[in-house]
Amino acid sequence: MTTKSVISQVHQHAGETVRIGAWIQNKRSSGKIQFLQLRDGTGYIQGVVVKSEVSEQLWNDAKSLTQESSLYVTGIIREEPRSQSGYEMTITEIEIIHITENYPITPKEHGVDFLMDHRHLWLRSQKQRAVMVIRAEIIRAVQQYFDNNGFTLVDPPILTPTSAEGTTNLFHTKYFEEDAYLTQSGQLYMEAAAMALGKVYSFGPTFRAEKSKTRRHLIEFWMIEPEMAFTDHEESLKVQEAFISHVVQSVVKNCRKELEAIGRDVAKLEVIQAPFPRITYDEAISFLQSEGHEISWGEDFGAPHETAIAEKYEKPVFITHYPAAIKAFYMKPDPNRPEVVLCADMIAPEGYGEIIGGSQRIDDPKLLEERFKEHELSMENYQWYMDLRTYGTVPHSGFGLGLERTVAWICGLDHVRETIPFPRTLYRLYP
Repeated sequence: MTTKSVISQVHQHAGETVRIGAWIQNKRSSGKIQFLQLRDGTGYIQGVVVKSEVSEQLWNDAKSLTQESSLYVTGIIREEPRSQSGYEMTITEIEIIHITENYPITPKEHGVDFLMDHRHLWLRSQKQRAVMVIRAEIIRAVQQYFDNNGFTLVDPPILTPTSAEGTTNLFHTKYFEEDAYLTQSGQLYMEAAAMALGKVYSFGPTFRAEKSKTRRHLIEFWMIEPEMAFTDHEESLKVQEAFISHVVQSVVKNCRKELEAIGRDVAKLEVIQAPFPRITYDEAISFLQSEGHEISWGEDFGAPHETAIAEKYEKPVFITHYPAAIKAFYMKPDPNRPEVVLCADMIAPEGYGEIIGGSQRIDDPKLLEERFKEHELSMENYQWYMDLRTYGTVPHSGFGLGLERTVAWICGLDHVRETIPFPRTLYRLYP
């Protein structure tokens, strides 16, 4: 009896005959034996065709298979400790679906531009598949954490009439006769949702029209943005470190094979457990100056500064209490020192930069109105946001996690372009 299966489930069928739909990743021959490296999206297995045990037709069919040819393959699953999966297949039947000719991505080295032009095919490679599996696990773990901790998923709009942090880096469009923008953050809407539901989170695409081409930037990326009513800055930090610890350890537990496939040092992830170290902006400035960086109090940190700070720690580090002048209008000033705000950026280890930015939000209506004037924001456009303070204002806090930077850090990737199926960068809108 033949059972239809997938490669990831062959361990359930040792000694049995199964049928699998697959592609040829690679193949080699020792003359009287052909070794077919098969993949089906769920995993990899070696199929063995022994000339003396099969028909001449099957042997010739196996010889005709090329890289990325598709087929149904039937065979007996046997334990094989030397293989990556622990199993291999002794092939008894091949049904060819399609013979691929001149597949453009070969085992040789290719340039990044070539691979990005063929991203739709590059995704089939073992490393890129592993990254996508890890990305999916991160998303699953994100939702699991919030769903299990009393948060409600809320979807903010993608088209907005205003911005969260100024319109200079937004994509402008027309909403019939009105000006509109692709969202750079769902935060303001999530604050409204928190006033209705208590603890909420969003997960969706955001857009930044920054003409940046660093290894940390994408034009289109995904954000997770929780907001929490009746929650102060300190409480928010505890949520953030528990959240990140859960996500990282979920990947370590459920994606060890994928982490090993991409050569990630799992030991560096196993230590990511709350609590995380914290330093103030003041302490960060003093440290950077002592290390020879030319930076003054009141300046924001760039990538070299964040990397220098992160090198001191094996876990993510919080930098807290930034100057109000370099942060967003909605951040609550420290009551004991109004020139700084109750905020924090979480900097990932190993030079991956900021992965979370968060703060306690201003809940005083008069102070928020002052901020609108200071930042020259239209009260008309933001009246609904002001209403959140006018009608039942409460202390509340929130933060945003950039998914792609998090994937890059957990996977140990050099560039965020490999963290999303089809990256949108400054000079790339294809495929």
